[in-house]
Amino acid sequence: MGQVEEVKKKNRLLALIIRNNYSSDGVDFITPNEYSQQVAYMHHPAGKRIDAHVHNLVHRNVVMTQEVLFIKKGILRVDFYDDYEDYLESRDLHAGDIILLISGGHGFSVLEEVEMIEVKQGPYAGDNDKKRFQGIEEERVIYK
Repeated sequence: MGQVEEVKKKNRLLALIIRNNYSSDGVDFITPNEYSQQVAYMHHPAGKRIDAHVHNLVHRNVVMTQEVLFIKKGILRVDFYDDYEDYLESRDLHAGDIILLISGGHGFSVLEEVEMIEVKQGPYAGDNDKKRFQGIEEERVIYK
């Protein structure tokens, strides 16, 4: 299993999973610039100073929500679907793993009590933010 796993349908990237054992020196942007949600891994030695800064007001047009989940504890199964709600495959996330959900659909099953943090663009639009649909039955789950 790699340190960064891609979940795809044909050439369309649905998710990036950054496993707990991922490591790189300095700043490594894992996502491309065109994504509305950016994920970077940072590794700095003791004593490194990062310049104090404020962020400029920059208008951005976000048309689709992308979410990042940080798994703090437990095991979470992620079921992946394409844009037509067709089930594709499942992957397990463990403590320390991070996932960027980029496109398509997804559902979750908690396999072992989970604590996680979710980050996504806001403000949250409630029922207008997502379309719910019937997920995969347990006996049809496929791991890849």
